[in-house]
Amino acid sequence: MGRQKKVVILGGGFAGVYAAKHLEKALGKKDDFEIILLSKENYFVFQPMLPELISGTIGLLDIVSPLRPLLPKTNVQAREVESIDLVAQTVTTTHGFRAKPHVLHYDHLVLALGNVTDFRGMRGLPEHALPFKNLADAIHLRNHVIRALEEAAIEEQDDDLRKQLLTFVIAGGGFSGVEVAAELNDFVRRVARSYRGIDPAEIKVMLVHSGERILPEVSESLANFAQKILKKRGVELCLKTRLKAATAEHAILANGKTIPTRTLVSTVPSSPHPLIDMLTVPKTKGGKIIAKNTLAVEGMPNVWALGDCAQVPEPFQDGFCPPTAQHAIRQGKTVAHNIVSAIRGGPQFAFDFGGLGKMGSLGHHCAVAEIFGLNISGYAAFFMWRTIYLMKLPGWGRRLKVATSWALDFFLPPELTELKLIGTSGITEEHFEPGEEVFRQGDVGDRMYILLTGRAEVVRKDNGNEMVLAQLEPGEYFGEMALLQKTTRNATIRCVEAMNTLSIPKKEFNVLSASLPQLKSSFEQKIHKREEAKAADKAS
Repeated sequence: MGRQKKVVILGGGFAGVYAAKHLEKALGKKDDFEIILLSKENYFVFQPMLPELISGTIGLLDIVSPLRPLLPKTNVQAREVESIDLVAQTVTTTHGFRAKPHVLHYDHLVLALGNVTDFRGMRGLPEHALPFKNLADAIHLRNHVIRALEEAAIEEQDDDLRKQLLTFVIAGGGFSGVEVAAELNDFVRRVARSYRGIDPAEIKVMLVHSGERILPEVSESLANFAQKILKKRGVELCLKTRLKAATAEHAILANGKTIPTRTLVSTVPSSPHPLIDMLTVPKTKGGKIIAKNTLAVEGMPNVWALGDCAQVPEPFQDGFCPPTAQHAIRQGKTVAHNIVSAIRGGPQFAFDFGGLGKMGSLGHHCAVAEIFGLNISGYAAFFMWRTIYLMKLPGWGRRLKVATSWALDFFLPPELTELKLIGTSGITEEHFEPGEEVFRQGDVGDRMYILLTGRAEVVRKDNGNEMVLAQLEPGEYFGEMALLQKTTRNATIRCVEAMNTLSIPKKEFNVLSASLPQLKSSFEQKIHKREEAKAADKAS
């Protein structure tokens, strides 16, 4: 019997999870390959129902399924991917409690990383716009909206601030933006009666879209119906313009209009995962991986791409598959078959799913749907939307929870609880006792440190011999070399005298060094001096 093959799947969305599910079915009682799924979360989110978390129609965990029970034969690893080496056929993941690199070898690699909200190049959006892409985004938006209502209810002195707090702007007129706008609008208007200081007439919900009509994915008649429903419920549509920039107090549109607001949600633009940018594979101008109809990447028979990060040929049209859950699910089945065929021998199948239709919720028991060429709107479409998605939820337990939440929503008022989740700031203080190591030689560079009090020593091991290179005193910094050079630690830092440090994570360090060239230059000069000193020691 040959060596067990390793199939590594990157991504815990629809494409990755369903690829793993179908690989598990193919594995059966055999043991000729291992399935490893890497996801930064240990759960799967049923994305189509995510907007309903804003209004609290369903519970926070109702659409979340733990990956391990869902994929019992898969080795699930809840870590982010740091890098991919297509030549060595390895994947390096970020560290856990210790900054130790974790490298996985693969025989087949499945790229199902999806896409991310990308605000690069858009003034003020990275700082002030709220993305809506994942569970954390949905929870953050819900808490933010409730906080805005709480503040508006007691704001009596500053009319401009009150107006900003009660104005909610959503950018993007596709399904995601429309569903967010509909749920948010229903929620704020429904709960406004719970606040003595808020008149529902003061509330503004605005949807900004660059096209002539919203929902370009469906027919004009359904889009017009959706526009009519949203307007009737108080949503203002700003069409034929786009979001250009943002500040803490304003959304700035391309047509010159400025909207005073403290809540700006942007569902556009999206771009492939940053890891895809680093790969030398065939890609589109938009950065998606070009996949063949078998979902293999051109020129790389052991690398496969599917889902939102891939451009997959549409089987029955001269185009490409849209980024929908129904396509991702079927792509997962196809790629699983083809990987098993590559391992065990057999024919490769071409992806041959053309789509069943499109659906979108408009809130308040109304929706639009295109199913097998038929246009359906109103309550009938809403009933169909809920029924179809309910049956697609993984597991009867989840389905029962969601159905119960929907039933109770008819009779009970929405929850107004603001969950103030405790989080740590990026830059923190850390304490070390004598003998403790701040980091070890060979660890991944994940942060830099500034020594506030106490003393430390720089230690390097070479061929089993340990050598103290330097002593560090208060005011000195260390750990920046691995961050700037994107390498592992070349020495160990050990505490000599009880010390406190200022710990700066890689993300914040990168922002500082990119924004302050002089600071980056001083770091580079310090690194250069250290290298010169090291060379001099060797020469002597």
